[in-house]
Amino acid sequence: MAIPISYNIRNLMVRKTTTVMTALGIALTVAVLLAILALVDGLRTSLAATGNPLHVLVMRKGSTSELTSNFNRSAYQDLKFKPGIARSKSGDPMASLEMITVILLESPENPDGINITLRGLLPVGLEMRDNIRLAAGRMFETGKREVIVGKGVADRYATAGLGKKLRFGRGEWTVVGVFDAGRSAANSEIFADLNQVSSDYNRHEVLSSALLRATDPVAAQALINDLESDRRFNVMALTEQKYYEQQTISAAPVQAMGLFVAVIMAVGSSFAAMNTMYAAVARRSAEIGTLRVLGFSKAGILVSFFLESLLLSLAGGLLGCLLVLPLNDLQTAVGSFITFAEIQFAFRVGPRTMVAGVVFALVMGAIGGLFPARMAARKEILAALREA
Repeated sequence: MAIPISYNIRNLMVRKTTTVMTALGIALTVAVLLAILALVDGLRTSLAATGNPLHVLVMRKGSTSELTSNFNRSAYQDLKFKPGIARSKSGDPMASLEMITVILLESPENPDGINITLRGLLPVGLEMRDNIRLAAGRMFETGKREVIVGKGVADRYATAGLGKKLRFGRGEWTVVGVFDAGRSAANSEIFADLNQVSSDYNRHEVLSSALLRATDPVAAQALINDLESDRRFNVMALTEQKYYEQQTISAAPVQAMGLFVAVIMAVGSSFAAMNTMYAAVARRSAEIGTLRVLGFSKAGILVSFFLESLLLSLAGGLLGCLLVLPLNDLQTAVGSFITFAEIQFAFRVGPRTMVAGVVFALVMGAIGGLFPARMAARKEILAALREA
């Protein structure tokens, strides 16, 4: 015969202080884990939103990123007429030659400056990025030292606001617009005219990469195969989506450290739950003996005390989820080991993350409650009554 769950709930309510303290310890552990998972999930979501499955990124063979790639302008002139490349409304190939570099932007938190990605691109490159819209100001004009900055950059750096002057290359550049790329990592970048940027950095012929739009997914894969097998170019090609997926490695150190801290805290929380349940068993010897006299089996008592520990950890897990909810959509940034620049994104506390937190709490409760429950079940009737 099973012991009613209401019996466990009443016992937790009677021991309010120990219940609250143990649940709070579990909640803090869960909150640490969820904060790390929300950070990693936010970065992955941002990078996934940046890549377009129809876009093919072309870089020099062996390059790890656009920043370290050298791509010739002459090669671009040859490959932009490859079969499978989509055409714009004007009938031109949707192929954008681009140059990537980094510039320093200062902020009150980082007076020495943080690396920000500067992307020089052609007008067709803006047309291909159809997830970008102007939030303020206007687009830069070709041939002028004008830039548009991502919303994330404008929000985090006062020096990059609309109408401000940025100094890089050979002179000052005017911020004429702020663009919003949604959840995309493009919000961490600054866009300018390719020819003006390459002129300022004396890179007239050797740039960074080419971005191509294929007509369909099959054409994209065929284009990748064609480019990589063509020995004239000596390039590597991959979908833009895959390129940005590879950059999630930037969160690996943060994730590893966070998980290590969460595991250490989980061990402490499990011992706290175990201590609470051991104390409950010691105080309730008479109850255990009475339950046995009333006909409840050893297995029923084991399940009851084990369930009580799970209920305690469940409360802590739910509280941990509530503690981390304010982080949802909070803007932050991490440095990328691939682009050597800052990537801005928002924490993402989704249903999957919260379920993981609750499961983590239940695992802690199961570890902390198993041995005390076993101890309670093994008590003999007379010994339990005598301890009262």
